[in-house]
Parts: sequence; C-alpha cells; structure tokens
Amino acid sequence: MQDHFKEKAANWDKGDIRVNGAKKIADAIAEEIAITQDMEIMDFGVGTGLLGFEIAKLCKRVYGVDMSLSMLEKLKEKNTPELHIEAICQDIVKEPLEMHFDGIVSSMTLHHVENLEAFFKSIYKNLHDDGFIAIADLESEDGTFHSDNTGVHHFGFDPQALCDIVRQSGFKDVSYERVNSIKKPHREFGVFLLTARK
Repeated sequence: MQDHFKEKAANWDKGDIRVNGAKKIADAIAEEIAITQDMEIMDFGVGTGLLGFEIAKLCKRVYGVDMSLSMLEKLKEKNTPELHIEAICQDIVKEPLEMHFDGIVSSMTLHHVENLEAFFKSIYKNLHDDGFIAIADLESEDGTFHSDNTGVHHFGFDPQALCDIVRQSGFKDVSYERVNSIKKPHREFGVFLLTARK
C-alpha cells in the first residue's frame, strides 16, 4: 500500500487552514446529527485526527481508518488517556472491515477514493440500522486545489451526482450543504457536508 502522505504527515497540523476547517466540519456534523456518548464512530481517512478528536469528545469511541501509516503515527502521538482514537491502517474498499458503527464521518478524503460506488456500498454494510454518514469534501473544482494531484481521483464533486450515488447505494435522508470555504491565493474552494442514514 503506497503512502502518498509520508512526506506531508510531519507538518500536517501546522497552520490554521486544516485545523480550523476540521473544527468547522465537526461543528456542522454536530448540528446535523445528534451524536451521543454511547456511539462508536468511524472516521474514514482520519489522517492525524483533526476531525476525529473533535468527534471523540462527543461519543464513546472513534475508530480512525487510514491507508497512511505516517499519518496514523502522528495521530497516535496525540492520543491521551482522556481523548483517544483507535487507529486502523486498511484500505476498506479492497478489504472491508467486519465491524459495525453507529456513524461514519470523513473530512476531505473522498476525492482520494477512486471507486465511489464500491466505497459507499462497503460503508453501508459497516453501519448499524439507522446509522449515519457525514462526509465533507470539496465542491467541484478545476484541479488547482492540490499543488500535486497524485492520488487525487476527483476534482471535487457535483452535489446532485454524488447524492445520486449515495442513494443508489441504499442510503436514505440524503442531504447536502456548504459548510466552509477554503481561500487560496488564486481562488476560493467550497466545502460541503453530505449526510445520510442507513
């Protein structure tokens, strides 16, 4: 499994854009979904845990799934007895998890997933009945968000097309809203939150 984030992991949490962006996404998720202290939640593409640790404050346990060992090493350094994420290094499209969750959250990872249909069908099976997904990512963009598009399979997403894929995978109550924008020198990029239920 190739670790595209090996070089980036060391400095991932430096600077405000990612940290503040994750906080905005966590707040938007908490507004949409009633997260309770008895819930076990998967953070898909957990990275260094910027979103996951915010969610972990609200629920029983967060399982952080990522394909980058380097990012998960940074995450483990941040674990404390009071606030802890269980790290799992796995490609859950190729090797689905056997576990079940009350919800699945994700921030800025979906554009790295090549086969969206396979992904949504896979995570559908990981949810308890009435479990939720809350997935944040980029609105359609021109390919200039990343300075290097290695490992990027989608230049953002068209909301209608993405919602259709989610519905076709069996989800209901699908909704979509813009929750943040990321300003870069040449333009601004919209960030959406998609929520749905099993």
